[in-house]
Amino acid sequence: MELWYSEKHTKNVKFSLKIHKHLYSGKSDFQRIDVFESAEFGKILTLDGYLMFTEKDEFIYHEMITHVPMAVHPDAKTVLIIGAGDGGVLRMLVQYPGVERIDISEIDAQVVNICREYFPEMTRGFDDKRVNVYYQDGLKFIRKYENEYDIIIVDSTDPFGPGEVLFTKEFYGNCFKALKDDGIIVTQHESPFYKNDAVAMQRAHKRIIEFFDINYVYQAHIPTYPSGHWLFGFSSKKYHPIRDINQTAWETLNLKTKYYNTTLHKGAFCLPTYVKELLENAE
Repeated sequence: MELWYSEKHTKNVKFSLKIHKHLYSGKSDFQRIDVFESAEFGKILTLDGYLMFTEKDEFIYHEMITHVPMAVHPDAKTVLIIGAGDGGVLRMLVQYPGVERIDISEIDAQVVNICREYFPEMTRGFDDKRVNVYYQDGLKFIRKYENEYDIIIVDSTDPFGPGEVLFTKEFYGNCFKALKDDGIIVTQHESPFYKNDAVAMQRAHKRIIEFFDINYVYQAHIPTYPSGHWLFGFSSKKYHPIRDINQTAWETLNLKTKYYNTTLHKGAFCLPTYVKELLENAE
């Protein structure tokens, strides 16, 4: 008998992975958590039946949501991650010696516990002494701060369930307030390809650009995400994502990456026509 994990990307499209083992299944106070061992993509994590990451391609998402703002901000010392209980963004951030404090607001402690058990390499950043973890709803957490962070990285789930509040105008407004005068926020912006995903992307884009003067969207190819075409939002109070990248300074850090580089950084902001039109319609 063969075991397959399947996720509906639309009512007419299903994505499936052959599974060797079902390693864990449980329910937290917020969601169902499952860990599978797949034949092609290694171990995978799903929340409420939706794939969050696989061992084989998670580096693409985590490198692109982290290194892009870090290469642009010249002196980021305080960084807030909202979500990211899987530790992937944190694993990237702790490589930066200039960062003095990393706060994480994660609503579900069980996600962190399970990821630390089944994905130890991915979660090793939690042991860094600069890291502070707060098990709290991201919207409630961000309300408390003003002029606090250089960079905010919103590594949210999709815009429903526990992650829904992280796509609201109230949330983006509070993020603007919590950022310093030259602060940057980067968000996962969903996929532009399938209709329902594109609508969610447009809605998020429309809401965040109300608060920031500098707003751009960039892309990456992530094989296991719906359509494989994924977007990120870059919003800033001061820095332009291409003109202000400090290529020499970033490359001097000698960080080992598998996807991100400073040439790709610039190219990632060159969007297909259909995506540009979706964004223009949202604006």
